Amino acid sequence: MTTGTNAIRSAVRWALLGRTSAAALGCLTFLVATPAWTQDAAESGAQRSEEITELVVVGSRVRRDTFNSPSPVQVITREETTMAGFNSTTDALQGTAVTTGAAQINNAYGGFVTDGGPGANTLSLRGLGAGRTLVLINGRRIAPAGTRGAVGSADLNVLPSALVDRIEILRDGASSIYGSDAVAGVANVVTLKNVDLAFEAHYNQPLEDGGEQMRFSVVDGFSTDRFNVSGSLEYYERQDLTLADRDFTKCNVDKLFDRASGRSLDYVDPTTGRPKCYPITGTGSNGVTINTIGTSTVAARPATGAVTTTFNRLRPNPAVTTGVVGFEGVGGGTNNLNVRDTFDPDTLNRSLISPVKVYSAFVQGSYDLQALGDAEIYFEFLGNERRSEQTGYRQLTLDYRRGSPVIPANLAFSNFGVDQGTSGGQNVGVRAFIGFGNDHSEQTVDFYKPTIGLRGDLPFGSDWRYDFNLSHSKSDAEYRQQSFLTDKVTMASDVVAAPAGLDSGLVVNGLTCRVNLTNPGERCIPFPALTAAVIGGDLPSNFSNYIFRDVEGNTKYDETVVSAIFDGPLYSLPSGNIQGVFGLEHRRAEIDDTPDPNSIAGNLYNLTSATPTRGKDNVTEAYTEIEIPVARNQPLVDDLRFNGSFRFTEYDSYGSDTTYKLGLLYSPLNWVSLRVTEGTSFRAPALYEQYQGATSGFLSQANDPCNNYGAIQATNPIRFANCAAELPGVPTFTQNNSIRVLSLGGASAGLEAETSKNITFGLILQPSLGDAGALSVAVDYFDIKIDNGVDQPGATNILPRCYDDPQFRAGGGLCRLVTRSATNGLTVSNAYTNIATQVVRGIDYTVRFDHDLGPGSFRVNTQVTQYKSQLQQLFVDDAADQLNGTISYPKWSGNLELTYSLENWRFRYGVDWIGSMDSYAYLEEDPADTIFDFEVGDYFEHYASVRYSLSGWQVTAGVRNLLDEEPPTISQGFYNRVGNAPLYSGYDYVGREAFLVLRKEF
Repeated sequence: MTTGTNAIRSAVRWALLGRTSAAALGCLTFLVATPAWTQDAAESGAQRSEEITELVVVGSRVRRDTFNSPSPVQVITREETTMAGFNSTTDALQGTAVTTGAAQINNAYGGFVTDGGPGANTLSLRGLGAGRTLVLINGRRIAPAGTRGAVGSADLNVLPSALVDRIEILRDGASSIYGSDAVAGVANVVTLKNVDLAFEAHYNQPLEDGGEQMRFSVVDGFSTDRFNVSGSLEYYERQDLTLADRDFTKCNVDKLFDRASGRSLDYVDPTTGRPKCYPITGTGSNGVTINTIGTSTVAARPATGAVTTTFNRLRPNPAVTTGVVGFEGVGGGTNNLNVRDTFDPDTLNRSLISPVKVYSAFVQGSYDLQALGDAEIYFEFLGNERRSEQTGYRQLTLDYRRGSPVIPANLAFSNFGVDQGTSGGQNVGVRAFIGFGNDHSEQTVDFYKPTIGLRGDLPFGSDWRYDFNLSHSKSDAEYRQQSFLTDKVTMASDVVAAPAGLDSGLVVNGLTCRVNLTNPGERCIPFPALTAAVIGGDLPSNFSNYIFRDVEGNTKYDETVVSAIFDGPLYSLPSGNIQGVFGLEHRRAEIDDTPDPNSIAGNLYNLTSATPTRGKDNVTEAYTEIEIPVARNQPLVDDLRFNGSFRFTEYDSYGSDTTYKLGLLYSPLNWVSLRVTEGTSFRAPALYEQYQGATSGFLSQANDPCNNYGAIQATNPIRFANCAAELPGVPTFTQNNSIRVLSLGGASAGLEAETSKNITFGLILQPSLGDAGALSVAVDYFDIKIDNGVDQPGATNILPRCYDDPQFRAGGGLCRLVTRSATNGLTVSNAYTNIATQVVRGIDYTVRFDHDLGPGSFRVNTQVTQYKSQLQQLFVDDAADQLNGTISYPKWSGNLELTYSLENWRFRYGVDWIGSMDSYAYLEEDPADTIFDFEVGDYFEHYASVRYSLSGWQVTAGVRNLLDEEPPTISQGFYNRVGNAPLYSGYDYVGREAFLVLRKEF
C-alpha cells in the first residue's frame, strides 16, 4: 500500500472516529440472514456466511442453524441493487421487486399533501400504508422523520447506502415479534461489518434533460483482537425534473373522446385548432383561471370561441376599442369555461420530480470486554441531513374594492360581489385573477440515531445469551414555503390618496394604503393600478415582496428505545434444542410541530392554516418466542418445526392488548417444504393521528346537503326533514360560502387502536436436478385483514351521512363533527377515527434457477405477485370497494432478472412489470359508451448492465428503462395526474437513463 493510500485511510479513520467520539453511541444487534433459496449474496458476503453457524432471520428473533423460515422472506443484495441501476437504498426499497406494485410516496409527490411532508419517501408493503410497515436497520427500528404535523413513518432518505450489504423483506405481519407497526411486514437493512477502504461514485444520467442522480461515498474499517469499527460517509443528490422536461407533462388535456367515432371531445383552442393545454392544474379543463378579471355582468366584445355578448369574466385585449375598452369577454352565461383559461409557460417550471441533497454518516463497532460472560460493548451511529425543495405555481386573486382609485374608468361600472375576506367589509368592484408565477418550498431535516449496547453469555445455562441496548432517535426539521398573507393583502387593498410629506417608498402614483396614515409603523404598499400588465402577472416588486412572504415552521420527533433480550436453548429433544427468546422493550415517542405564526393565525391567503401538533406516548412491551423442532430425519418428516411468539403491549394512551403469531414448517422430503403462519396485530394510532393540530381546508359550497332542500322532499324525506329543522322556511336555500374543513387528530374524539389478522400458506420446492442446475420455487398465499382501522372519513362522506341520519343532531354519530353557524356557514371536523376495514389477499410466486453454462454460470430469478383482493370499506354499512385491478392497484406485478457471470465479468438483464388496470366498474362507467379513458395497459421497464472487476477496481455500466417507456395516460376527472399520466409510483417519469458506478477498494 502506498504512502498516499495510507494518508487517505488515516484521514477517513479520523473523520469516522471524530464523529463517533462526538456521538459516543452506536450499535449493531443481530446478524440477519434469509432462506437459502432467496439468497444472492456478493462473494464477500457469501464467504462471511460460511463462517456463521447461527443466524437470526428477519421475522424471528430465534438463532437457527437452517435458512428455512416459517415466514416468507425476500432478500435483495447489494450486487442486485447496483446492477439494477438503483442509486440509493430509497430507490431499491421502492422498486417493484419490493413493493409488488403497491403505490409509494416518492419525490413525484412534492406538490401534494402527504404524511411526512414534501420530500419524504416512505415504504408501504401490500398497499396497507407506510404506518403499517416497519423499517429496521440491523434489526432495530428506524424512527419517523419529516416535516409538518403528520410525521409517523420512517423516511427512507435517512438510510445509508454505501455500507448496505442486503435488504431483507418479511412479507407477513410480525407485530408479536417487532411491535405494533409491523402489520403488513418488515424491511430490514443489513450493513456490511468488515470493510476496507473504498471509494465509490454512482451517476445516473437521463438521456433527456433533468432528473440526474449522483452519489459519492467512502467506506473504511479496521479491527484489532478486541476492537473493530467501520463506517461510511456519503453525499447523494437528485436534480430537478420539471413538467417542461417531458412530453407527456407539457400539455395537460382532458383526454375525452367519443367511443363510437373515436373523435376527441377535448375543447379545441380556437387560436391553435388543437386541444387546449391546462398545465395549471392536474385535472384538465375548467381549472384555476389566470389573466382574467371578474366583473358584474356587462356587454363586451366576445373573445374568439365565446358564444354570447354579455360576460362576467373579461381578458385584456388592447385591440378592443368599443364596449369595455381594452377587454374582451371570455366567461359567463352559456360560455364554455375553457374559453377563459390562459396558458402560462411558467407553470411548466413546476417539479415533476423534486430535487434533494442528502448527507449521511454511519459508524458501527464493538469492543470485547473479556468479562461479563465474554461480553462486548457495541455501538452504532446514523447521522443524516436531507435538503429538499419543490417548485410550484401560484394564482393570485386580488379583490379591488368598489370605488378604489386604482380601478380604471372603463371598469368603474363593476360591482363584482360582497367581501370575500380581503376587502374590509366593502363590496368588491373587480376581482383580478393573476398568474403570479412560481413559488418555492424547502425542507431541511436533520436526523440522528445513536445506539449503544452490551451483549454476552449468561453465567448460567448452556448457550444462553443476553443483549441490552439503548437508542435515541431525533428528527429536527425546518420547513419553509412562500405565501400571500391575508392581512397584508387586506391592508394593501384599502387605497387612498397620499398626503404630502409621506415616505416616498409608501407612495405609488400619489396613492398609499390607509393603514400608513392610521398606523405608520405598518409601512404598507398599496394595490397597483389595475392594468393589462398587472392582470398578466407583471406586478411591482415592492408590492409582491410586501404581500408574498416566507413562512417557516419546525417539526421535532424524538423516540427513545430501551431493549433487553435473552435467548438460548430451553430443552433438548432428539430432533434438536427447543429455542426460547424472552424480551422487554420500552419506547417513548414525542412529536412537536410548530407551524409559522401566520399559519396558526389562519393568515395564509388561499392556503390552509395549521395549528401546532404536540403529543407523546409511552409503550412497554414484554414478548417471548419459542421454536420447537418436533421431528427431524424421520420417514416422511425430513423436518417439522413449530414457531410461536406472544407479545403483551401496554400504551399510556390506549391501554393494553396482546398479539400472537404461530408458524409451522413441514418438510416431508428434503426438497419440499410446507409452511403456514397465523398472527394478529395491534396498532396504536401514530402520534399525529392522535394529536394533529387542526389544519383548515375548504370544500365548494355545492357540497352543502341542504342546497335547495325543498326539491328532495319526495326522494329523500329524511334529509329534507333535517334541513327543514335547521333552516326552517327556506326550502330554496343556497349556500354562498365555502365549507370549512378541519383535519385534526382523534385523541379527544375517542380514537382507539386498530387490530388485524394475517394468514400465510406457502410451498417451497427445491428438487435435485444434478448437472441440469439448481431450481427453487416458492408459492405463498397471504391474507391480511385490518379492522377498526384508523382513517379520516372525509368531509364529503361526513356531510351527507349526518343529514341523512334519522336521529340527526340528537343521535350523535357523524353529526357531532358538523356545525352550522348563525350565518349558515358549515364547518366539518374531519378527525381521525376508527372506521376503516381493509382486506388484502394474494399469491407470491418466486422462481430461481442456477446453471453452469459454458465457461460461466447463468441465473434466472423471477418474482410475480397476484393480488386476489384489495378491498376497502370506509363505514360498516357501506358496500365494500373492490379496488383490485383499478388504477394504482394492479392485480399483477412482477420482475425478471437474468444474470451471467464469467470470470471478472457479470452481465445482467432485467424487466419490471406492472399489469394492466382499469377503473370502469369501480367508477360505474360503461366502457362501451363512456367518454372517459380509465384503462392502462401492461407496463414494462427494461434494464441491462455489465460489471467488470479487476485489481480492486469495479466498473458497472448500464441503462434503465432501456426502451424509454413512457407512463400510460388517462382522462381527467377522478385521479390525480402528472401531466396526462396517473400519479402512481409504479411508472417511470424519468425515461431512459444511463448509469455508471466506479468503485475502488484499497
